[in-house]
Amino acid sequence: MGHWLRHARSAGIDRLDAQLLVAEVLQQPRTWVIAHEEYPLQAGERQRLDTLLTQRLDGVPLAYLTGWREFDGLRLKVTADVLVPRADTETLVEWASEFLQEHAHSRPAAQVLDLGTGSGAIALALKHRHPSAEVTGTDSSAAALSVARDNAQRLQLDVQWLMGRWFEPVRGRRFDMVVSNPPYIPTAVWQELEPQVRNHEPALALDGGDDGLAAIRAIASQAAEALAPGGYLLLEHHHDQSGAVVALLEEAGLEQQQAHPDLEGVQRFASARKPGHP
Repeated sequence: MGHWLRHARSAGIDRLDAQLLVAEVLQQPRTWVIAHEEYPLQAGERQRLDTLLTQRLDGVPLAYLTGWREFDGLRLKVTADVLVPRADTETLVEWASEFLQEHAHSRPAAQVLDLGTGSGAIALALKHRHPSAEVTGTDSSAAALSVARDNAQRLQLDVQWLMGRWFEPVRGRRFDMVVSNPPYIPTAVWQELEPQVRNHEPALALDGGDDGLAAIRAIASQAAEALAPGGYLLLEHHHDQSGAVVALLEEAGLEQQQAHPDLEGVQRFASARKPGHP
């Protein structure tokens, strides 16, 4: 096994990625792989690893090869039908969780909606953190919702999954919180992304149109109708969109617009509140 790991490194694969590929094929923890480099790979194991190595060198994300990604402490199934959950989005979950905790006295069973849920990462993380919340996730992709349902079933988290674009499946309902990590990358920028992202992750979850704001504009314009009085909308956006997103939230009749930084201090998230009292 040590020989294969050195081969993978010389081919240009990161040490951690190589170890995780071996761990997946051997169904062992990474710590076991590190401690057992002398393990003799069987022919079938070596063949499977060589196939994964070729795919990784072609830019296929590691999460698609192993079939999982950790997000906010949850092990999530990931396929090429969904965006690979990013660590930055955990910041959005943390911020949303703070809002829910702050208003727990007035919303003990908060109604939470995750738009464009993908793998279900945000919805499941919030349900895990706040078991009393009633969480719904929507997505226009049936394949993505299948992944989300599988994750919810395995994690034993009760989330409602509905198919449709943005608010369409929940017309007439009111939510205490709406949260979303929508596609927000301008088309021209998306076309220049690294091949690992552009060629393998779903464009539906990344390409936000000419200015990157198509989805955010649609969500903001419909948010007031879907929010309960005093309810909050929280969004992730591109690194240079903070001012434009805050302006869209204001135009939509929402108040108390706020910007929030990511892990590197860049304004990547925004929130606003529907006027009124819960």
